[in-house]
Amino acid sequence: MGVRGFQLVLLRRMADTRPDLVDDARRVLDASRTEMREANRRWQAFTRAARAPRGVRRYALPLGPPARVRDVAVGDLVCRAHHWPLPLWPELVFEVVTVAGGGVVQEWLVRDDGGAPPPLRTLADLAPWSCVVDDVVRAFPDARPLEGDAPSRWRLAFTALAGDGGRPVPAVADFTWGLLQRVTVPTAP
Repeated sequence: MGVRGFQLVLLRRMADTRPDLVDDARRVLDASRTEMREANRRWQAFTRAARAPRGVRRYALPLGPPARVRDVAVGDLVCRAHHWPLPLWPELVFEVVTVAGGGVVQEWLVRDDGGAPPPLRTLADLAPWSCVVDDVVRAFPDARPLEGDAPSRWRLAFTALAGDGGRPVPAVADFTWGLLQRVTVPTAP
């Protein structure tokens, strides 16, 4: 599958909410929609196979050895974060977090070490594909997780300014593989 194929797998899930950005990214990869769907089908079959490798080895097969591995604290638990760069998102890395014994507890795109997140204050600052979950959590201290609708999707509720000098409004950010896809402002019932 390789790095290119793995990026197509990530794009396939993002196509549910951002087909416009996915189409642009597919063109960069010189891939058709059919090729993207086929890459996703192969990945799903691979991950569900009885003899498929588990843990971080599952990702090392298409991506090679991680570029960086480091210990991270998650509460009182010490985990290992494995990072792979992906050409489509040069300021980000694909991160797989494992616990002792190798079980995967998280797999998503995160900002690469040393990378500066975009300034986030208003709803207008939250452009699709501009930031990751951690960027929003750091920028909006009241951010709290909501239940996502698939294993690769996350949601955050938070309050942001409607515009420069605007009033604070509640908002919900939707992420796929940790990358912002859209922000909505819930309407009052």
